[in-house]
Amino acid sequence: MDTPIQRSLRVGRAVIGLLGLDVALGHALADQVSPRQEILDRLYRQIARQNYIPAGREELYRRALEQEYDRLKHGKPRRDGALQIRILGPGCVSCNRLGEMVLEVMSELDIPADILQIQDPDEIGRFGMPRTPALVINDRLLSAGKLPPKAKLEEWLRDAIDRQNLSDR
Repeated sequence: MDTPIQRSLRVGRAVIGLLGLDVALGHALADQVSPRQEILDRLYRQIARQNYIPAGREELYRRALEQEYDRLKHGKPRRDGALQIRILGPGCVSCNRLGEMVLEVMSELDIPADILQIQDPDEIGRFGMPRTPALVINDRLLSAGKLPPKAKLEEWLRDAIDRQNLSDR
């Protein structure tokens, strides 16, 4: 069964968390038969069913989804400097709050990132997490077993962007 995982996508200048994006993209990429435009239309409809898309922004969302689909289909790396953020936990109140805080700080700082909320106990075990919620940014464990203060989260995200910018040079 496909489990929707919230993930973010840069739509225009904003980073938007979209429920079910990974699942929708997975289905789109698996379709080797349908014409490209039909696949993209289906991808948009699936995302629009699960997420709020503001009136007048539909074309912007369509373009962002098309770019992400093409990037994945051709195996290209992200060029927007997106971080990889993993939130590990069983879906408890603290885990959900950590996800909300991450999205809030990303939006305030205009930081692009791929966010995965990992709830499967086996997958959490592969990360070796003894306690949840846990926060992993670019494969670095930064917090486990408690919610970090918002200021600390901002610091970690800024640091991760700085590290990434240095490695891109």
